[in-house]
Amino acid sequence: MKKRWDLAALASIPFIMTLANSMLIPVLPLLQKKLNISAVQSSLIITVYAAISIVCIPIAGYLSDRFGRKMIILTGLSIAAIGGLIAGLATWFMDSQVYPVILAGRFIQGIGAAGAFPIVIPLVGDMFDSEEDVSSGLGMIETANTLGKVISPVLGAALALVVWFLPLVIIPVISLISIAGVLFLVKAPKQKQAKENGLKQFFKLIQTILAEKGRWLYAVFAIGCLAMFIMFGFLYFLSSILEERYHIDGIKKGLLLAIPLSAICLASFLAGKLLGKSKTRMKWFIVIGTAVLALMMFLCGIINTQKLFLFVLFMFASGAGIGLALPSLDALITEGIEKQERGTITSLYSSARFIGVAVGPLIASMLLQKEDLLFYLFAGFGLICTVLALLAIKPGTEHSTT
Repeated sequence: MKKRWDLAALASIPFIMTLANSMLIPVLPLLQKKLNISAVQSSLIITVYAAISIVCIPIAGYLSDRFGRKMIILTGLSIAAIGGLIAGLATWFMDSQVYPVILAGRFIQGIGAAGAFPIVIPLVGDMFDSEEDVSSGLGMIETANTLGKVISPVLGAALALVVWFLPLVIIPVISLISIAGVLFLVKAPKQKQAKENGLKQFFKLIQTILAEKGRWLYAVFAIGCLAMFIMFGFLYFLSSILEERYHIDGIKKGLLLAIPLSAICLASFLAGKLLGKSKTRMKWFIVIGTAVLALMMFLCGIINTQKLFLFVLFMFASGAGIGLALPSLDALITEGIEKQERGTITSLYSSARFIGVAVGPLIASMLLQKEDLLFYLFAGFGLICTVLALLAIKPGTEHSTT
């Protein structure tokens, strides 16, 4: 594929931004003890990052359409590094009121993240004319995203063994890698969007697109949201029970958390290679992936988490289902929307995904003692995703992505 170095630099963004967030999941129980906070409060360290991103992503999408993707990505990465620096230094140097400052740093980091990974998707769409190249490029981006998730629990656990707050301190350091890569390697194509467009035109554009293509777009938004809700919810749950019930922590815990995440990574990579330009194939990858996810979550509710081997095995299959769906959703969004409008629509899609990231750990923390209910909830949402993909995504019709 052409532009390998550009893609490599862009792939570093989801990889490193994922590390900056998912690396904290295995150490949340440790942070809970060190900071003397509750399970719900520890989940807010993930939730506040994602919650502010939900609000800021559409703004970043609008700004990327108006001022250029590369400029917004670099600005976002810089803000994310500053937020990470605040949270990291608070744990290092402060003796009291550390938790509120960590939340403030994560809040700022979330603002920056809104201008980073979500803008990568439309930029990849801008870079290529061939739909096959776009699908392959997005598969690489989603693979980097999930590869970051695979490595993050092991790396987070390993860093915490050195110093408990090191996973927070390292975030601004690794953010500089993406900043350098984008600055020197990415050659963004010129955009045709008129720079005079204001917020009024921005909202009118959203209204027009949703009126024309709302049926399948709403479905894609909902599926992306629910898939991330399930993924981050079960990761938080798995992280908690491994430590509390099985007394597994450190690198061993990180390796167990990496099992379902490695399935997401592998399935995303394969899906990106196989999708090509077939929107029908994209639809069925989503249907099959979400159906597998729903079934595995239902089985997790039945078997009870006392059977750790089966539980992790079902989690692995769940990850494979999510990995099939995510690149297909990315490709449908990117290839079904005109280049001038991609930043706007993909920003809404990314916001929907971040809603799932924000709410998943929070709900899981509230239902830690009611695991059957939690997994039946996950299974129900997975089934909703399958039905939405079947009924609302119709390639080749007036509601299709063509």
